[in-house]
Amino acid sequence: MSFVAALLPVVIYILVVYMLDSFALISVKRLLLLVLCGMVAALACFGLFSLTGSFIPERVADYVNPVVEELVKGLPLLYLARNKKMVFFIDSVICGAAVGGGFSILENLFYLLLGDPMSMGTVLFRGLEVALIHMGCSALVAAGLMFAVRLVERRRSRLEIKRKDVWMTVFLLVAAPALHVFHNAFHFNPLLQFLFVFGVMGGLLVWTYQYDGDMIHRWLDRGLDKQIELLQSIREGKLAEIKTGAYLLSVKDSFPPEVFFDLICYVELNIELSVAAKSRFMLHEAGLALPMDEEEAALIRSQYEEYRQLEKRLGQSARMTIAPVVKFYPADKKALEDLLAECRAPRR
Repeated sequence: MSFVAALLPVVIYILVVYMLDSFALISVKRLLLLVLCGMVAALACFGLFSLTGSFIPERVADYVNPVVEELVKGLPLLYLARNKKMVFFIDSVICGAAVGGGFSILENLFYLLLGDPMSMGTVLFRGLEVALIHMGCSALVAAGLMFAVRLVERRRSRLEIKRKDVWMTVFLLVAAPALHVFHNAFHFNPLLQFLFVFGVMGGLLVWTYQYDGDMIHRWLDRGLDKQIELLQSIREGKLAEIKTGAYLLSVKDSFPPEVFFDLICYVELNIELSVAAKSRFMLHEAGLALPMDEEEAALIRSQYEEYRQLEKRLGQSARMTIAPVVKFYPADKKALEDLLAECRAPRR
C-alpha cells in the first residue's frame, strides 16, 4: 500500500498535465518514453550520488545535487528542443513534467526501499511534494530550452532578438535549479513548504504561459501579415514596392532566368504552406476547425510535393541566398507537420 501511496500522486500529476494538451501534440508513446527517460536519469543520479556521498558533505550536497539532477533531467529535453520536437509552451511543459514524473517515481521507490520507515500520511504527502518539485522544475527547464531554440533560430535568420526574450530564457533555466536547491537546503513547516513550492511553481508556469502566448501572437500576427503582403506582391508583380521583394529582385542577376523563376515559385509555395499551417493552427486553438475535405487536403499535399521537388532542384547555394525570406522556425515546422498529418489522415 505504501508503494501505491508514493506513486499515485505522480501518476495523477502526469495525467492532469497530459489532459491539458487539447491539440494532442504529444503521443502516449512519447509520454511513456519520457517517463522512462526520467527514471533512467534518477538511476544515473542515484549511482553518481552514491559515489560522491562519501566525500561531499551532506550540507554541500543539498546545494549541488539538485543542480546535477536538473542537468541530467534536462538532457532528453535538450534533445527534444534541438530537434524541434517541442515548440510551444504546452508541449514543453508536458515533456518536462513527464521526465520529472519518471524521476520522482524512481526516487520515491528508493526512499521506500532504502530509507527509514514512514507512515502512510508521510508517504502520500512526500509523494505529492517530490512529484511537484521534480515535474515543475523540469517543466520550467523544458520551457527555457524551448525559448533558447527559438532565439537561436531567430539569430540564424538574422532577425531582431528582443532583450527581454533573452532574459526570460536565462531566468527560466536558472530559476528551476534555484527553486530545487531552496527546496532541498531550507526546511520549515512541511505544509507551509508545500504551499510555498506550489504557489511559486504555479505562478512561474502561469507567467511563462502568458509570456509564451505573447511570443506565439508575435509569430502568428506579425509574421502572417508580412507573408501575405509578400505573396500579394509576387502575384501582382509588385516586388519592388516592399522591402522583402526588393531583396529578391536584388539577387535576380545572380541566377539564370529559369532558376530565378524556380526561386520565386519556391518562395510562393513556402508562404502558401506557412499561411495554411498557421491559419489551421489558429482555428484549432479557437476550437473552430472543421474536418478538412479531400479536395483541400489533396491541394496541400500537392503543394508540399512540388515544394520539396523545387527544394531539391534549387540546391543549397540558391536556398541559402533566399534564406532571409524563406524562414521555417520551429513553430512553423511543427504547424506544417500537424497540417500535413491532418491532410494524410483518412477522410471520414
